[in-house]
Amino acid sequence: MDTFGVFLNEALMKILKHILMVFGVLFVVSTLVFAVGGANQQSAPSPVKLNDSIDKNVAAEYRISSIDIPGDLNFAGEVVPQDDPEIMERIDREFLVNTYWQSNALLLMKRAHKYFPVIEPILAKNGIPDDFKYLAVAESGLTNVVSPAGATGFWQIMRETGREYGLEINGNVDERYHLEKSTEVACRYLNRWKDRYGSWTLTAAAYNAGPGAINKFMGIQQVDDYYDLLLGDETGRYVFRIMAIKEILSNPEKYGFHIEQEDLYQAVPTFTVEVDTPVASFADFAQDYEINYKILKRHNPWLREPHLNNGSRKKYGIEIPNKGYYRSAK
Repeated sequence: MDTFGVFLNEALMKILKHILMVFGVLFVVSTLVFAVGGANQQSAPSPVKLNDSIDKNVAAEYRISSIDIPGDLNFAGEVVPQDDPEIMERIDREFLVNTYWQSNALLLMKRAHKYFPVIEPILAKNGIPDDFKYLAVAESGLTNVVSPAGATGFWQIMRETGREYGLEINGNVDERYHLEKSTEVACRYLNRWKDRYGSWTLTAAAYNAGPGAINKFMGIQQVDDYYDLLLGDETGRYVFRIMAIKEILSNPEKYGFHIEQEDLYQAVPTFTVEVDTPVASFADFAQDYEINYKILKRHNPWLREPHLNNGSRKKYGIEIPNKGYYRSAK
């Protein structure tokens, strides 16, 4: 092969190598693009399809919308000034918050079925409007909580107030956790301030903020109506929140809640054992009635220690659940 032929052959070989390299790079890039595209395609969620009538019904029923607020709101029979736009904004806030906090609303409905039958007759006996059972809901969610300030139990009673009204409160026993006794104290407190203010609405506000604060605000602002007072955020929302809770719990289906009777919490029937001596061990005491310590404390949360001192030989009533509702103690 002559010199020109050799040169031409080498040039063609170089061109061929470059072409092959380009095709190789293109092949690798196309493979990567295909792989990434396939992975993305696999990880992307498939569209939700409503394949049956149940799903279609749920989609049709569930919607986020404004709340149709009743035009005849009242608290304990006292009419709300719903012609005031500022009042209506505050009402609207509480209806929206308490309607769309669905998990909390459902829990309140379930607990109310268990505890309202205990609270209602005590309110009625003391002349307290039935609406005040919703005050307990607003205060504690019908649980034995303790606030940062030390308010305790369903009715959020402070230590000094509880003792003033005759509750036993010490390391051994705290009757703020006793539902019946604390409800009686709440009734006496409410009646006292209703006599002072002449208004159940102001009485409710005083329950939340304390009479001293309400008296101070009334003196500074020279008004004596809850709806005319400029209050702190919590107390300013308080009565509206109670009214929203009352309306939602009283008419759950109107606000989109569907709950079956069997889903509601049930009270376990109990009998009372009277004790007027010290109890060395409530674990042993519980086993005598074929329950365990945990169950005994659930029914008697006012017993704060594993024993009862009772040096004064005071008579206490301890609630024991009827047989058949819990596992037997082991």
